[in-house]
Amino acid sequence: MNIVIIEDEKLTAKDLEDVILEVAPSSNIVAALHSVKQGIDYFRQHPFPDLIFSDIQLGDGLSFDIFHAVEISTPIVFCTAYDEYALQAFRLNGVDYVLKPFTPEAVKAALDKYNGLSNAFSGSGNAILEIQRLLDEMKPAKSSSILVNHKEKIIPVKVDDIAVFYIENQVTYLTNFAGKTYFLNKTLDQIEQMCGKKFFRANRQFLINRDAVGDASHHLSRKFSVRLTIPFEHSITISKEKLSEFLAWLAQ
Repeated sequence: MNIVIIEDEKLTAKDLEDVILEVAPSSNIVAALHSVKQGIDYFRQHPFPDLIFSDIQLGDGLSFDIFHAVEISTPIVFCTAYDEYALQAFRLNGVDYVLKPFTPEAVKAALDKYNGLSNAFSGSGNAILEIQRLLDEMKPAKSSSILVNHKEKIIPVKVDDIAVFYIENQVTYLTNFAGKTYFLNKTLDQIEQMCGKKFFRANRQFLINRDAVGDASHHLSRKFSVRLTIPFEHSITISKEKLSEFLAWLAQ
């Protein structure tokens, strides 16, 4: 069985490859793709594999963007950190999921499901659209406040007052428009789901409020630098591939 892995974290991709080969030694991992752009380029130039294991959130967008750009008939097993309730959406047309961190039991179950249903696959295009629709429907309503830790206390900070969320040394912080910085006990992925469309995921490290964006300018050859309206010591960059999405969001 030929398998393609789509995962932006190279170590995670290697971990998944090792688990797949552990439970299905005859499998052939023909490629590990690490971005939307790389995925689109690959599937336009190579034969489709028998099965795809794909993360959802990649560094330059969602893996759905690959499947919209290239009509792929291959069944897909999604690798994600969504909770059990939300993941019921993935059990469509033979599409399955495995939770991170990967376990041999979960990967084997997904492969067994594929083997049992492989003759029934008629293409994943409609399933991709349905999954994306269901995910949009199940996104939690925008939170009005975020709870933060401050001097052994937990206090609410209004989302509209927050200029930027960011990760530093694997710890998540927020800085509000008054210039105050707080530590919080959530991942950037969780925060992104809570804050709504007013916030943009510039990259894996920064989530920015539209009202905090001062301007964007060229930075090196393939990136743009974003300047905030508040004093902020960190450099925020956006890849060229993600720039059109950023500009569309900024114009809303």
